[in-house]
Amino acid sequence: MDLNDLLAALNAGTTIEGGSPLHSVMHDTSQEALRISAEMNSGYQTPQRLRQLLSELTGTTVDESVTLFPPFSSDFGKNITLGTGIFINSGCKFQDQGGVSIGDGTLVGHNVVLATLNHDLRPSRRADMHPAPIVIGRNVWIGSNAIVLPGVTVGDNAVIAAASVVTKDVPADTVVAGSPARVLRTL
Repeated sequence: MDLNDLLAALNAGTTIEGGSPLHSVMHDTSQEALRISAEMNSGYQTPQRLRQLLSELTGTTVDESVTLFPPFSSDFGKNITLGTGIFINSGCKFQDQGGVSIGDGTLVGHNVVLATLNHDLRPSRRADMHPAPIVIGRNVWIGSNAIVLPGVTVGDNAVIAAASVVTKDVPADTVVAGSPARVLRTL
């Protein structure tokens, strides 16, 4: 088993059983992500160096229009897709095994958490992980301290208010707030 096998399984929504060969590949990939994240956060890095490290983390070339303010952490890295003109503010945490896709022009506020894995509810299978992607559209604004949970799609131009917990899809051109987040208004 290798990273390509793992990504195929994760992107198909396959449960990753604790202790399995795929779980082992996930763990190894996570160690690399933790190393890269630590380097990002080890002191001042130029914007160019941060994009270079983010490219290494994701395994893809990150566009020069992407801005990242550390600290930033990802516990996997290889399932993040970033568009252009994205701003990621400090303190963000991406658990991207299930897939995180962020559209062009999106603003991600301080301390935002994007979580794409759930553990099994059964105690005997608690180490099993169930991936589900987070898809964030274009020109989205995610306020500080918001949490977006597995399987959520956020439509274009939406706004997620600070400290919201997003448990279900957010329609395009809406403002959501609360825990769980609910539509407050249409833009």
